[in-house]
Amino acid sequence: MLVARRTIRATAGSPEPALNGPPRPAFLAAPIIAVAMLVLTLWAGDKYGLGLRDPDGIIPRRLFLLLGIVMVFWALDVFPRAIRAAYGSPRSVFACIADVARERWSLRRIGLVLGLIVTFYVTYLCYRNVKSYLPLVRPELFDSQLLELERRAFGQDPAIFLHDLLGTGIAAHVLSTVYLLFLTFVPISVGFSLVWSTNLAGGLWWVSVLSINWVLGTVSYFLIPSMGPVFAAPELFTVLPETATSGLQQTLLQHREAFLRSPVGSGELQSIAAFASLHVAIVFSGALVAQLLQIARTARIALWVFFGLTLLATVYFGWHYVVDDVAGLAIGLLAVYAGARLTGWRIEWRGARRAVPVTGASPPG
Repeated sequence: MLVARRTIRATAGSPEPALNGPPRPAFLAAPIIAVAMLVLTLWAGDKYGLGLRDPDGIIPRRLFLLLGIVMVFWALDVFPRAIRAAYGSPRSVFACIADVARERWSLRRIGLVLGLIVTFYVTYLCYRNVKSYLPLVRPELFDSQLLELERRAFGQDPAIFLHDLLGTGIAAHVLSTVYLLFLTFVPISVGFSLVWSTNLAGGLWWVSVLSINWVLGTVSYFLIPSMGPVFAAPELFTVLPETATSGLQQTLLQHREAFLRSPVGSGELQSIAAFASLHVAIVFSGALVAQLLQIARTARIALWVFFGLTLLATVYFGWHYVVDDVAGLAIGLLAVYAGARLTGWRIEWRGARRAVPVTGASPPG
């Protein structure tokens, strides 16, 4: 079984290698990606006269949502420990809360967590902007070729097969809910990983994995520009009932049409791109990282189920072609491996020889 292990480093003055915190480059991976994406976005935005846009309220709404999630996890981290410490002690619960908070949440750690959150959302905001430039940079679409490829490979449209197999009633509403859970999965996973990884090792890995996914996904959109079956062949999906997912598809199509009519004047971002599926890439990455870290078995099972249902939903609703999901799996796998290398993790078989010690100064923390 593959597992993830921390890199072993030799501590100065110690004859034996010791497991330290993440190496220094681990703290720079996400910020460097964010800065690179910001430079690219500002350059491209200036070239097309679009600037940096935030029409969806990514910064004020999603950033503060994530900060709120972090505060909830912080409370769940601190309060139970403080209550246990206060039990049978003459000291008040509030005094214990202050002690536990100081012990577990130094100013350095608070600064690192807040910095990682900001860099993550800078990368995401830039990803959304660069994705919007797609029809300006590469206006040609490959949907007709991808539709034909699927029909030849499977003998019919995969979405039709899933409609017949799963039905178009309860399944549509269940898969719609699963698909839209992605919008909360990302911020919750970031908040959880940053708070519950005491030395930030797991959180650094996961934030880096997410950032790499955004970058690789952006590149993939420009390789094979496409909109997805539901937009290229909407007649295939008329049998589906109205769901929150179909409403989202209609909204995205309206934003794209407004953007294409007036890229500068509309103030919109267009967010339609099929190849590759970042829903699949990121949920797969999350399940894989959880598996490698051997977190609670129930959580791992839940993540793999979420991944499987997300995979079905992308094809069922016509967001993606099957090849988009295959490419998403490849992106997710690459992001997990690259993130591990950047943040001091080794992926190896359980029971394999531990990492060769690396000499160097201890990281901040």
